Amino acid sequence: MKNLIKTFFVFIVIISTSNVQAQTGFGVKGGLNFTFFKVEEGSFGETPDVELGYYIGCFVDFEIENDFLLQPELLYINLGDFDFLNAPIYLKYKIKDHFDILVGPSLNYFFDFSNAKLKVRADLGFAYTFTSRLDLHMKYTIGFEEISPNGVFLGLACKL
Repeated sequence: MKNLIKTFFVFIVIISTSNVQAQTGFGVKGGLNFTFFKVEEGSFGETPDVELGYYIGCFVDFEIENDFLLQPELLYINLGDFDFLNAPIYLKYKIKDHFDILVGPSLNYFFDFSNAKLKVRADLGFAYTFTSRLDLHMKYTIGFEEISPNGVFLGLACKL
């Protein structure tokens, strides 16, 4: 766990001290995640087993062109007895002034498993911007294997 915290803070320091001209924002985010076990891929099923967890992390936005941005993130996720790192890499598109859509792969490193620790999932997210620094976001994560199940994340992000 100490290595996780050190890795997280090193990532924050590197991102926050980088002087990239295309960088449009760095921030922190956190919230709740609802994970649905024992369901088919992309389905919540009739009576899914749901586990409630939380996440916290950081992100950075890099402008690509016009309304397109690249948004990598690093999140620490706790889900009951499981702890893992989630590193999505989103293509972010500004649909309207206050509404964005995010899509991309999500790399996950599970600390609590002896094998198959690295998993890839697909994410689809939406963000609503309240102010230039605060947004509400929601994402749906599709797990392709039983050990990386489907999930819904709901939280707040703050640009620093």
